[in-house]
Amino acid sequence: MKQPITIALSKGRILKETLPLLAQADICPTEDISKSRKLIFDTNHEHIKLLVIRATDVPTYVEYGAADMGVAGKDVLMEYGSKAMYEPLDLNIARCRLMTAGMVNSKPVNGRLKVASKFVNVTKQYYAQKGIQVDIIKLYGAMELAPIMGLADRIVDIVDTGNTLRANGMEPLEMIAPVSTRLVVGKAAMKMKHQQIQEIIDQLEQAVEAGKLAEARA
Repeated sequence: MKQPITIALSKGRILKETLPLLAQADICPTEDISKSRKLIFDTNHEHIKLLVIRATDVPTYVEYGAADMGVAGKDVLMEYGSKAMYEPLDLNIARCRLMTAGMVNSKPVNGRLKVASKFVNVTKQYYAQKGIQVDIIKLYGAMELAPIMGLADRIVDIVDTGNTLRANGMEPLEMIAPVSTRLVVGKAAMKMKHQQIQEIIDQLEQAVEAGKLAEARA
């Protein structure tokens, strides 16, 4: 008798790129997730269920054991900063960069730097390591507006193409970390359900490697 396994998936772009990987690992939802308002989905395996939740909530569900495994961006995991989960696999999807950015040709700042970001912990650590004193302003979206309106000197945000920054007269400055989507596993779940979880990790790893080979050939 197999033990139940719950996998928490991040909504949005990550979900679209995760489902094909899960399918390659022979884990398929029994209905079309994109057409449903449900949050919990059965799969082709009786013992495996999928949760579809906000990316920022995935580490919480995994840390506290409500989900055994989860899929979340490295940016979310860095900000959350938990030691209660393993990160066994880089899924190599939804790749981007976590960067600082500012107005093009902006003048050097006298005094403390004002930085707007939703990544408060990461921003604090980054500037502390550089020995720079900053005031952090927490925003949840439209980061580019903060420097335009004089609310902040810099922002820390995810940069994909950089088009949004350029459209708002801004430029990326320093890279804090490359970001991609990771598989995480709760430490307690890994201990209790090791064999089953390891099987899923191995199958997903094969799917990731197949994707890298296809990318290299393209």
